[in-house]
Amino acid sequence: MAQPREFGKDTGLQFRIVLVLFLLGAVYAVLVAALIAAGVNAALVGVIAVVLLLVQLFASDKIGLAAMGAHEVTPDQAPELHAMIERLCVQANLPKPKVALVETQVPNAFAMGRSPKSATVCVTTGILQLLSPAELEGVLAHELTHVLNRDVVVMTIASFFATIAAYIVQFGFFFGGDDDSEEGGIGVLGLILVSLVVYAVSFVLLQALSRYREYAADRGSAIITGRPSALASALLKIAGVSDQIPAQDLRSTQQLKAFYIYWPSAREFISSHPPIEKRIAALQRLEAQLQGVPAAA
Repeated sequence: MAQPREFGKDTGLQFRIVLVLFLLGAVYAVLVAALIAAGVNAALVGVIAVVLLLVQLFASDKIGLAAMGAHEVTPDQAPELHAMIERLCVQANLPKPKVALVETQVPNAFAMGRSPKSATVCVTTGILQLLSPAELEGVLAHELTHVLNRDVVVMTIASFFATIAAYIVQFGFFFGGDDDSEEGGIGVLGLILVSLVVYAVSFVLLQALSRYREYAADRGSAIITGRPSALASALLKIAGVSDQIPAQDLRSTQQLKAFYIYWPSAREFISSHPPIEKRIAALQRLEAQLQGVPAAA
């Protein structure tokens, strides 16, 4: 069998990452042009964009972990969790990430960080209580595959574009420009309209990338652990519990939903995660491949 670091790489994911970043860059260029046409100083636009991008890139993981109430745990505090992650990192040829814990009964896990060397894998107390060791290993391998594929940092950068557009929509009246557009400017209302379009396009692209990256991470987990069925079982358990959690209890964790291993798709118009049934079916096909069983017609 191929090595996990080779087989786990998904060329389809890499292609989609490049395509999404290109399209987001294109719509962002339109947004910058609209800002300048609305009368905003070009230098000011550049400075604000660079500062926000740096904050998003270097501080978003810390902000996200803090917002979730996550705290880093040492090997002494969580020896079994650390040992499991360390073993999986050896199999995946990855540097060991930081390990964090969130005190909540919502069963979930996620990875954050701009590079494998600065990554953090976070789990909730709920998922530790819910899953067996084999199932937990499958979930952790899923999160490590996100780090391996570097799609965490790509999602962070990509979400930057949508964030900028959202800020302009919310605070558009602070920007310069005249609604009369007598000097050829598009005016504040025009800027807000362009920003709404940019936000909508960014949102759709992000959701599409988010859905595919989950399939890629499921596949990577299956290869690293050699047990797709363990991850499939974990997903069924997580979905069964999460779907029963009241919406108000999920709101406190909603800000990072695109990074979670599972989010109830029935509660969203456009889900950031593929349907659980399709993920399970894909894992079952991988199980058959790893066992050398011919795929069903």
